[in-house]
Amino acid sequence: MKVKALIQILILFFPWSIRRRILNSLFNYKIHKSASIGKSFIFSDKLIMKEHSKIGHFTFCNNIDGLELGEYARIGTFNYITGLTIKNRKFFIHRTDRKCLLEIGKHSAITSRHFIDCTDRVKVGEFTTIAGIRSQIFTHSINIKENIQDCKAIEIGSYCFMGTNSTILPGSKLPDYSVLGAGSVLNKSYEEEFTLYGGVPATVIKNMSKDDTKYFNRTTGFVS
Repeated sequence: MKVKALIQILILFFPWSIRRRILNSLFNYKIHKSASIGKSFIFSDKLIMKEHSKIGHFTFCNNIDGLELGEYARIGTFNYITGLTIKNRKFFIHRTDRKCLLEIGKHSAITSRHFIDCTDRVKVGEFTTIAGIRSQIFTHSINIKENIQDCKAIEIGSYCFMGTNSTILPGSKLPDYSVLGAGSVLNKSYEEEFTLYGGVPATVIKNMSKDDTKYFNRTTGFVS
């Protein structure tokens, strides 16, 4: 970690083409030549950035095992991504299947000033937007009944829209073609697609039509 930090600080203001080559060669990252990282620090054991993916300025990512961005996927500015690498054997030893990963599908976006805890796997599908600011995704918490630290993976489906200032708790799932209303708290796994979920805790608000909702039918991630 200290060596990676020192190298990234030293090369922070190098031209991106040179930074990319250094990151790929020294850290064994796989950053496509059309992908880019702004003035951000990414301390992940593995980093895969596919064609035209992008990480903006002032995003900080540390202590996770893997970060993967699909084609045209975006992580914006001032995001904080953290976790607890599986190399750390002091916690979550009962979770033998734990994966400390953030996977973002093609054409999906995490906008600005969000917090993502990847103690367990966070998967974001394709053409999905984590919108607005100050949303929080937590994969770990204290199990009050058992008095232990516990964690569960989170899945956010494809063609989803997560409103500003929302919270997703361990083990939750937002199914494909769904909207999570602003300020909501998702604390369970849902399966019903084409649905607006909202509230504290989030419940089904109403069904949505695929044919009448252009967001669900777009072929590029960016919404102009």
